[in-house]
Amino acid sequence: MQQSVTYQYVQAVKAIKQAIQVSRYRVSRHANGVSLGLYYGVGKYISEHSRNAAWGTGAIEQISNQLQQEMPGLIGFSAQNMRRMRQFYEEWVDVFENRSAVMSEMEIIPLSADIQPFTFCSSVMSEISEQDVMSFTSIGFTHHCIIFAQVKDIRARWFYIRQAATEFWGTRRLEQALRDDLYHTLGAMPSNFAITIPNEKQRAVAMQTFKENHVLDFWHVDDPDHVDERDVEQHIVNNIKNFLMSLGNEFTFMGNQYRVMVAGKERFIDLLFYHRRMRCMVAIELKNGEFQPEYAGKLNYYLSALDEYVKLPDENPSVGIILCRDKNNTEVEFALRDMSKPLGVATYRSVDELPEQYRALPSVDELRELM
Repeated sequence: MQQSVTYQYVQAVKAIKQAIQVSRYRVSRHANGVSLGLYYGVGKYISEHSRNAAWGTGAIEQISNQLQQEMPGLIGFSAQNMRRMRQFYEEWVDVFENRSAVMSEMEIIPLSADIQPFTFCSSVMSEISEQDVMSFTSIGFTHHCIIFAQVKDIRARWFYIRQAATEFWGTRRLEQALRDDLYHTLGAMPSNFAITIPNEKQRAVAMQTFKENHVLDFWHVDDPDHVDERDVEQHIVNNIKNFLMSLGNEFTFMGNQYRVMVAGKERFIDLLFYHRRMRCMVAIELKNGEFQPEYAGKLNYYLSALDEYVKLPDENPSVGIILCRDKNNTEVEFALRDMSKPLGVATYRSVDELPEQYRALPSVDELRELM
């Protein structure tokens, strides 16, 4: 029996080794897509042989060690990472199970006698566009590991895959989006954009740009009930790169405590940004408690000043966001209803206030160590 099991391990090493070698040849042409196909194929092979008890205890460790010996310098095939390949396959098998639907040349050529990469199942091709296919194969395996570790809903997964590919997200930006629950909050921020932004294109962009909740992963709070908004502002300024990443890749930072003169009096805007695609300034006011209706009037006043004294002739009217600790959407709706300027209200919190499952999100460094 031991001899039979050992022979199976030898065959496993042979199959995976051949798959790696063939995949390496193709990687110069197909790069990331081939790598994902390899990981999926290896994951399938491991799943089929390990889940049915065909392999004994410690099989994956032994196979990984043998691969390292036979292919010195091999990266990405630690035992832990091979388990991630297995999970990658098991998480997506229902999508990639029908090999009659050919996605491209790389999917129809076997990597070895026992290992083949993925193809998209014909039953789901009607729901997945060619752009989705490109998105899936253009993001890295680490991105995929982060997504399937935290997101179980298939539509949400596709959302994060599309966003990561089209917005060129790094892994840190992806982690931030997951903590922000961007799938549910993007475009959900209560605002009066529908009645205050006449330009249809700008209005559509604004509706999809701003999210309802922001997680400041660089800011920690000891007492959530006693927050100093100036302390929050300083942390944002000190970590402006991270904050810009959380806003999106179209924002540039113009300054904090931005000075505007009205009737000889100084007025200061907490944070001022510029959005390239909307071609307008975005003013953010920080509040340390629950939203109050009077906040809207003050920010409306600031936007009027920006449009009068700062806005360039070819730019669109400024947009304002009130960033507070909590809000009641009904109260927000009433407060914004008759305002003349584009306003929205969102909330913020520290990473310490997240549910445990989001605080437990594996870091990029942790994933790299495993790989």
